[in-house]
Amino acid sequence: MGWKEIRKNKWFSILTNIYVLVLTVFVIWMTFFDTNSLLIHLELRREIKKLEKQQEFLREEIAKDKKVIEKLSDPEELEKFAREQYYLKKKNEEIYIIEYEDSIKNKEDE
Repeated sequence: MGWKEIRKNKWFSILTNIYVLVLTVFVIWMTFFDTNSLLIHLELRREIKKLEKQQEFLREEIAKDKKVIEKLSDPEELEKFAREQYYLKKKNEEIYIIEYEDSIKNKEDE
């Protein structure tokens, strides 16, 4: 197949059309090289989804913390929380911490 036969081909004339060439270069440029390229848009979309998931998680945590704050407004609940979490005690009181074997093994692994 010679050069003249290739130039007479219908597809060759379509592909060498100036509008098709400009459009092809434009699409390639916008997809890969531009500052607002398709690849950057996809990356930003992934980041937005990740941040939305994080936002939902944090909203749930805020709701849990609000419930804890409401619960701790009661002095008896506050005392219970302090005793359980921080091992606080009243004056002249002894505290015994009981650990099971499986919890000791977990601490050693860490």
